[in-house]
Amino acid sequence: MTRVLYVKASPRGEASASHRVAMAYIHALSEKGTVELDTLDVWKEELPAFDGAALEAKYVGLSGQPLSKEQRAGWQAIQTLGNRFHSADQLVMSVPMWNFGIPYRLKHLIDLVTQKDVLFTFSNGAFDGKLKAKRGIFVCARGLGYGTDGFPEEQFDYQKSYLTAWANFVGISDIQVIRVE
Repeated sequence: MTRVLYVKASPRGEASASHRVAMAYIHALSEKGTVELDTLDVWKEELPAFDGAALEAKYVGLSGQPLSKEQRAGWQAIQTLGNRFHSADQLVMSVPMWNFGIPYRLKHLIDLVTQKDVLFTFSNGAFDGKLKAKRGIFVCARGLGYGTDGFPEEQFDYQKSYLTAWANFVGISDIQVIRVE
């Protein structure tokens, strides 16, 4: 059985090209064996704010101090989201390009879960991602092909570079990017 966390980052539903391609990938994967699918739609999921008690919990936790009841509740919401990443064998993301990057709701999710002792550790002056042995499939849709006509990819595509840098940071090194143009 393959456990897939599908992060759906387009608000366009079935009209989304990245969603359709991601679902085709998941369907093809299911033809090879059983797939347990956990869908996290960043536009429908109630993502907690990263302020107040949750933000204070981050800094109190970093200092090694005990968390207050309110801080524990805020941090628990972040850990619960992080556990969904840990439970998956594969992370599939359908991501439209917005203003050369990723949608703000996906950035919000990434900001929430990319925390010390949630998706990475820090010790002896070094970071270590906790999602090793996971596979990342990023379906990146964009309105045009970069690399020609005065739009060099390295200058205009922060979608793919951001997602792959983030994945590497949290320990995912087996990454496949599927471009939809």
